[in-house]
Amino acid sequence: MCPPGVPRRVVLTADDFGLSEAVNEAVEQGHLEGILGAASLMVAGPAAADAVTRARRLPRLRVGLHLVLVEGPSVLGRAEIPDLVDRDGWFPPDQARLGISYFFRPSLRRQLAREIRAQFAAFAATGLFLEHADAHKHMHLHPTVGRLMIEIGRSFGLAAVRVPREPPAVLGACGERVSLEARALAAWTRLLRRQVRRAGMRAPDHVFGLAWSGGMTAARLAALAPRLPPGLSEIYVHPASRTDPLLARLMPAYRQTEELAALLDPMVARVLSSVAEILPGYGGEPASLGEEPPLSTLPGGPRSTSPVVGPRNTSPAGGGGGAGAGGGLRGTGTKT
Repeated sequence: MCPPGVPRRVVLTADDFGLSEAVNEAVEQGHLEGILGAASLMVAGPAAADAVTRARRLPRLRVGLHLVLVEGPSVLGRAEIPDLVDRDGWFPPDQARLGISYFFRPSLRRQLAREIRAQFAAFAATGLFLEHADAHKHMHLHPTVGRLMIEIGRSFGLAAVRVPREPPAVLGACGERVSLEARALAAWTRLLRRQVRRAGMRAPDHVFGLAWSGGMTAARLAALAPRLPPGLSEIYVHPASRTDPLLARLMPAYRQTEELAALLDPMVARVLSSVAEILPGYGGEPASLGEEPPLSTLPGGPRSTSPVVGPRNTSPAGGGGGAGAGGGLRGTGTKT
């Protein structure tokens, strides 16, 4: 929690970058024409190579690792992590069963550590600056996964982690009925926040996107904006330019094209920038860069076509480091 008087700041992040070309197209469009500043990359996703190509030509897009350990593709495959994935190298969707297994089966924890290291190494091999890390379906809320993400990520330059605490009071003020399960989850995030703080890493103060996952529409963003609490809030979304068979199978109820429309909506940009400083990312700057201005101060305002030229993601692979992880839109007036 932040004391009164702390300014409001907000960053918008797209998850599942690399899962599908439809997602990648939305990330690029939302970044260039809207308020999207960052994305979380699935390094083993079916469209990961396309995502990396797009990120390299978007010098101000900040990219983090979207660690996949449930209902998604692995890097190592069944031959190396046979107890974690199916014959196609995909993690199962049952988070509860996986979580229990991590506590009681040391062999699974060893395989888990190998896969987490492999995903960080795959990200490092892209040459992109590692802006942050989070996990698909927030699997890093599991104490074992969170610990391994932090310990292994540190060796690859990890300095910022999403702690998905969605304030129940804010949701209630937006008219959302907050369940006991949601309140318990918000309390449970304290463990991950302690892990992050002990490691000397950064995290947003608040995160929005759990209750409205797959449905972060323009109307909901407009309702949330005036109720943003003090401190840094991350709003994460799942945009796509269209629905394809993979997205329809994995996320049949998600309104991904509506989420893209929200990122491009000038009304949303205006209402957010009127109450908060819109930042390009929350993970800090590469050592070679100075402070970037908030997107709301860039030339032209929201949806401007004025170019904002930033340093390119040209760092060599390895260590998660890099030069030029810019985080804003090219000339737009908002950030994520």
